[in-house]
Amino acid sequence: MAFSGFNDGGPQAPMSEINMIPLIDVMLVLLIIFMVTAPLITHSVRVDLPQAAVQATPEPPRTVTVSIDASGQFYWDEFKVSLTELSSLMRDASLEDPQPDVRLNADRVSQYQQIADVLAAAQQAGLKRVGFMIQPASR
Repeated sequence: MAFSGFNDGGPQAPMSEINMIPLIDVMLVLLIIFMVTAPLITHSVRVDLPQAAVQATPEPPRTVTVSIDASGQFYWDEFKVSLTELSSLMRDASLEDPQPDVRLNADRVSQYQQIADVLAAAQQAGLKRVGFMIQPASR
């Protein structure tokens, strides 16, 4: 054979040359596939999309902190108020649009009756968002 120059081990020895023909065949098939699919990838479909009106995001409601200190005094944010004044302030706040978030911050030694009075006043005023503030325990 004319092409057996690399094979010095005789006719039974394994061939030591690389067969390039299958690699070239695979490369040509891939080239043809890319040539066929490339025009399809760049082709775009024209679509008339509907228009939508954009609304501004609403502002978050203001936050009011109702506090009860250790002596049983009520505070609306930082202002000292009585329970009747607190009920009046809650009625006024319930008329706002959107209603403010009310956060109840009670001292550890405050009586449960005072907390229940504040929650009852918030319910009678029509406030819908009342939450409790707590301090996580230190470990």
